[in-house]
Amino acid sequence: MALFIAQGSFGSFWSLVGNSGPIAQMVLLILLFFSLFSWGIIFQKVRFYKEVGQQSQEFYERFRRTSSLSELYSKCERFPQSPLAGIFKGGYEELSQQMKSPESEDDSSQLALNPGTLKSLSSVERVLQKTAHTEMTVLETFLPWLATTGAVSPFIGLFGTVIGIINAFQGLGEGAVTTIQAVAPGISEALVATAAGLFAAIPAVIAYNHFLNRLKLFGVEMDDFSAEFLNTVERSFGVS
Repeated sequence: MALFIAQGSFGSFWSLVGNSGPIAQMVLLILLFFSLFSWGIIFQKVRFYKEVGQQSQEFYERFRRTSSLSELYSKCERFPQSPLAGIFKGGYEELSQQMKSPESEDDSSQLALNPGTLKSLSSVERVLQKTAHTEMTVLETFLPWLATTGAVSPFIGLFGTVIGIINAFQGLGEGAVTTIQAVAPGISEALVATAAGLFAAIPAVIAYNHFLNRLKLFGVEMDDFSAEFLNTVERSFGVS
């Protein structure tokens, strides 16, 4: 019984869409595009952030256990999604440039890092901050689209509803009979646009807030890693 009711409701919905005017159908197509693209971003970000979390945890464990920064640098390519690996690469390369002697080879992964020859710890810190901002920009890719979908879709749907109601009342004014039965179909068709706008906006808003919280956690992890990297550099190499 419930299945027949659901099928009837589904058929009624599509009949309302098919009977809508050209403006309402255009609005529904726009909302469909917003919804499909947003869901694509949501699925991509869920998979991407999962990989980021796993690779960052593994890289951090390697960093805590390593006794050679140059060896860890040579393994950074194994963690392409980890922002911690990107921050480490930027900091290590700056560290290598400062501590490289004229006789050393031009391969930063093979440099001999000698204690007491670090020139400026603040320059390493600036490089870490710059790299962290770059990594955060990568993590934030496409998230503004979710925010835009959540903010704009209800208004697009409302626009379609207003146009539909205007058309319904115009038809009512032109008709000889003015009853609720005469205007109800037009209003129900118009409200489909509002429902479609909410359908596109609600998942986008929920996903955006969830991903924003993940970004805050990633930001904290990057700040903590940068501080620990600086402490390691200062303890190991000192400042001349």
